[in-house]
Amino acid sequence: RSEINSNSKHLRVWDLRLSDAGIYTCESGSRTVSISLHVFQLTISLDGHFLPKEVPELTLMQNSSHPLPHLNIALFDSNNHTVTPKILENKTHQKYILMLKQLKATDSGTWMCHVRSDSPLINHNISFDVKVLGFQNPDSETKYAAADSTVILSWYLNFQKVKWQEGFTGQLSWKQQQSATAHELLNFNVTARGEQHVTKKSSHFQFEIPESKPQSAIEVRLPKVHFSHTGQYRCQLAYNRRYAQSQTELLVLKVSADPVGPLPSGAKATLTCQISSPLRPNAHLRWERVNGTQMDVKKSKQHEVKVEVNVSAAGLWNCHLIEDNERKISLHYRVEEAPVWISYTAIGASVGGSILVFGLACLCIVNGISWQRRRQRAKRMAQARQYLLENKTCQCQQ
Repeated sequence: RSEINSNSKHLRVWDLRLSDAGIYTCESGSRTVSISLHVFQLTISLDGHFLPKEVPELTLMQNSSHPLPHLNIALFDSNNHTVTPKILENKTHQKYILMLKQLKATDSGTWMCHVRSDSPLINHNISFDVKVLGFQNPDSETKYAAADSTVILSWYLNFQKVKWQEGFTGQLSWKQQQSATAHELLNFNVTARGEQHVTKKSSHFQFEIPESKPQSAIEVRLPKVHFSHTGQYRCQLAYNRRYAQSQTELLVLKVSADPVGPLPSGAKATLTCQISSPLRPNAHLRWERVNGTQMDVKKSKQHEVKVEVNVSAAGLWNCHLIEDNERKISLHYRVEEAPVWISYTAIGASVGGSILVFGLACLCIVNGISWQRRRQRAKRMAQARQYLLENKTCQCQQ
């Protein structure tokens, strides 16, 4: 593991080990030069491959022919920010264990361990790589969509960005409620060469896997979403029986009117704005009329999933979903005024209907009276025939 350059007389040692520490002496004629070699060894747990929220452990060891000094250690992350680890040191100063913070996907990169001592004088930097496999999405987020719109849900993996060279697997599942059973929509695996393979699992849930998407992304396309698509979509990856996940909650908002269509003069309609799942305590629905007054505003109460407003005139109405005073999604509904001829037609139809009903009633009354009279006439004729028959019988007996 070593060689001496015959020209410069330099000694070169490869694959340096703690046992290589000591005093190296070079003799040339009457001259003698001695050099003390102080060796540090820094190792990181799990070979530097982590998932989010895991806590790395660094082990720093030193060896020298001289008494081992107490070391001052400073740690800097990949963004050159100072990290304050929990340090455990043995009595001989030979071994230091550093417990770091919980990692995030953005912590991937080259870290620096700065080692310093006053006696002997040491001022040395040791770099090491940290790779955190995870999502570029937040751990949890909410996506809002309008009913009948097309929604694409995406999870971006960072394995290309951090140059992850180990294979891993994952799956995407969906469930409607917190306590509901999860349904597996697809699973995927990524090889050590970065090749991604996706397999669709669910045949009941209507979704598509886009053909054109970023190579490092997991995506599903939901055409014409409705309330049944509401729920929690969880993307989970697995590496060496360790897991990381990112969850997206989908909420669907819709607006409707009763009755549907243009509003005749003097008529009223009810506009309904409804969300597919109960809102958080800091969220509410709000109807408001464009260019309207404060009287044209109506908010939902806490935990209500819909809000209704009665309208009697044409205009544009907006329904907002507001959370922490921030509008998350807005839908509009335009109430149109019916043309005058439609109003006249409606009035005519109403009057005509009334006349028709009155005529039918009169006809029924006349028919009833006629039927009653015919019945009475038939009854009198029957009585007359019976009378004549009785008289004839009496004459024959005389």
